[in-house]
Amino acid sequence: MKVIGLKEICLCASAMMAMTSAASGDEYPTDAYFGDTHVHTGWSADAGFDGAVKTPVEAYRLASGEEIIANSGIKVRLNRPYDWFMVTDHSDAMGVINKVVEGNEEMLKDDTVRGWSEALNSGDEAAAAAAKSELIVMQSEERLPGVVMDPKWMKIAWEETVDAAEQFYRPGEFTTFIAFEWTVNADGGNNLHRNVIYRDGAERTRPRLPLTTFQTQDPLDLWRWMAEYEESTGGQVLAIPHNGNLSNGRMFEERQFDGSAMSKGWAELRARYEPLFELTQMKGQSESHPALSPEDEFADWDIWDKGNLAVKEKEDGDIQFEYWREALKAGLRIEEQLGANPFLYGAKGGTDTHTGLSTTEEDNFFGKFKTLEPSNQARWAFPLMSGPTQSYIGWEQTATGVMGVWAIENTREAIWDAMKRKETFATTGPRMKLRFFGGFDFSDADLEVDLAASGYQRGVTMGSRMHEAPQGKSPTFMVAAMKDPEGANLDRIQIIKGWIDRVGQAHEKVFNVAWSGNRELDAQGKLSLVGDTVDRDTATYENTIGAAQLAGVFEDPEFDPENKAVYYVRVLEIPTPRWTLYDKVRFGITDMADEVPLAHQERAFSSPIWYGPGG
Repeated sequence: MKVIGLKEICLCASAMMAMTSAASGDEYPTDAYFGDTHVHTGWSADAGFDGAVKTPVEAYRLASGEEIIANSGIKVRLNRPYDWFMVTDHSDAMGVINKVVEGNEEMLKDDTVRGWSEALNSGDEAAAAAAKSELIVMQSEERLPGVVMDPKWMKIAWEETVDAAEQFYRPGEFTTFIAFEWTVNADGGNNLHRNVIYRDGAERTRPRLPLTTFQTQDPLDLWRWMAEYEESTGGQVLAIPHNGNLSNGRMFEERQFDGSAMSKGWAELRARYEPLFELTQMKGQSESHPALSPEDEFADWDIWDKGNLAVKEKEDGDIQFEYWREALKAGLRIEEQLGANPFLYGAKGGTDTHTGLSTTEEDNFFGKFKTLEPSNQARWAFPLMSGPTQSYIGWEQTATGVMGVWAIENTREAIWDAMKRKETFATTGPRMKLRFFGGFDFSDADLEVDLAASGYQRGVTMGSRMHEAPQGKSPTFMVAAMKDPEGANLDRIQIIKGWIDRVGQAHEKVFNVAWSGNRELDAQGKLSLVGDTVDRDTATYENTIGAAQLAGVFEDPEFDPENKAVYYVRVLEIPTPRWTLYDKVRFGITDMADEVPLAHQERAFSSPIWYGPGG
């Protein structure tokens, strides 16, 4: 195997400046900005049913660095504010829950709604949970009471959502976006949710109410709705799907929503309006699955695969169409068949918090539902989601995640544009920084100068396509990662390759590119574990292993210029305590089940770089 620059490399000063300096009008982005694209407040019906009362204004206050009072009455403040942020309340019944709790006379004329109001005001958590489950089922089966779907309730909430985003927008300091979630729960709970994010301000967005599933559940209708918005307003909008792992095989199914065959136009429309996919969030990850990637020793992490949102069990073969890595490979094959790739997805992470509190730090984790805020000292054992035969328990909830974007400045336009071109990376929470470039002539020498300048001048960055390989050349990839200044050291950098061979079969392989310490690759290209300094008795760890930054240049040793391929980067931290361990120590929990993970390896993923004959 021909690999260049495998050893740990300390980035020189100029290279580090390219990764950390503030944007200064250079031709390329010089800084990464961190934020959350997936936040629900008490104005989302399911959040409100769970007891969340935080408003969009309070969500922005917390995200921008202020201390607020959590839904459970305790103080909360982030360790660090975000660079950018948005509220993405469900468009279905947006703002309705407030009226239900208040006992709005018009709403309470409906027997079902009156029952919900009584349950929510009873103080009985079990009754409130049952009401929330009923709401989700009724929404997925398209039989919600008519009064709930009346757009007049949404109009009030939407205007206040827009106003909150405008109120907190401080260009160059703290960027906000106007956004919502379109929440399709097809076939009784199959997750096909999308977060819809505008590049525009109030003038274009306030007059138009968000699309709801009361109007349609077909993603094609969403993309057409987005196209009509752009045409009629001159604005711009994108969508980000999430939780393919809870779709029971429908997120990346190779057909249209109505069962008809994919067309080139359909594939192009999906790729145009959905540039990113959410890999990690509180309801597990949708990056990879050990059953699909049995040779990948790090594929088994934050797995939620018991069923869909209603915990309806999966059928054989479903998981093949639920995970990003599989979709990236499938897209290469589909492109050969249709002439268009519907799955050109970059990487993105988010919280999916349903409290208005976007907290990703394991030691400052406020849960993603009000019932799982730290005031609940037994939250690890709380029944989170239940189905006919299986359940998800509180400890399975994750503290993840955030997205980093390489943008020329911290403004709405610059960050949205970075999302659109996929110059993004997902992390499970830490604010590590990741660079990834592809070309045909990178070498170790590029790591010793201005890494970013070399990457932009002589190659393409994450989210891009590579041109056809020059005769006799293989792709070379340059990658660099820097630890979160307040987090753990790095274990390794890997490049994950997917490709389609000459007979149309999909393959994948994981390559170790750079790593800490004096470890060496074995004959199979595997690397020994970095070690583990986590103290399970004190919920502490030592940064005595790993590296503060890693970099390397990798040349694909198995490159075939006739095969379409896709490459992305995975960065692993050293093991650190999980929020469950912090809870165990903090609250003196002695009966935590053995199956509960107490430590993990946080990670980051780059958007891919694609290669194909003809570019």
